[in-house]
Amino acid sequence: MKAKAILLSIIMATTVLAGCGAKEEAKAPAPATQQTQPAATEKKADVVTTASIVKETEAFEKALGKEGTWIIASLNDITSTKDLVLDGEFKNGKKDKDGKDVIQRKIALYTQDADKKVTDRFTLTAPKLTIKSPNARIQSGTFKGDLYVETKDFQLVDAKVEGNVYFSSEEAKAGFKMDGTSSITGKQEVKK
Repeated sequence: MKAKAILLSIIMATTVLAGCGAKEEAKAPAPATQQTQPAATEKKADVVTTASIVKETEAFEKALGKEGTWIIASLNDITSTKDLVLDGEFKNGKKDKDGKDVIQRKIALYTQDADKKVTDRFTLTAPKLTIKSPNARIQSGTFKGDLYVETKDFQLVDAKVEGNVYFSSEEAKAGFKMDGTSSITGKQEVKK
């Protein structure tokens, strides 16, 4: 059973990392945690295109920050006594239809097989989780605590929130999306 869990973890890590690779034009790739200096007309964004696959609370907390990674994938339940903040703007290594880098942030509370079928779901527990990263989502797991959304494009995808969801503005609430398999047990309201 332990060998199966290790094998599934390796498959997930390989799948996530293989799909996240990207090359920068006209220069060598930056290390995973290095940020580029923006040109005067560019919007600042990290060049991070790798995943942070974590099992320990401290590593999870660190991966959420501005120096973290675009995807934070848990391999087990995570419990933190701290108020957590998902912060920073990250490229996911993909391009949109116009050839521009896609900005995205994902908390992945699951493992998957080679066919991208969810094989295990996990729970993140914290008193508070604040979402500041643009185009962020929590996917295929459970967050236990209160969620504070400061961005106008946050999503729940196949995820549950066991707590309240507070939005920093009407714009943040209007931009929130939740698919049919997601749920929230508490209230959803604007709280400034």
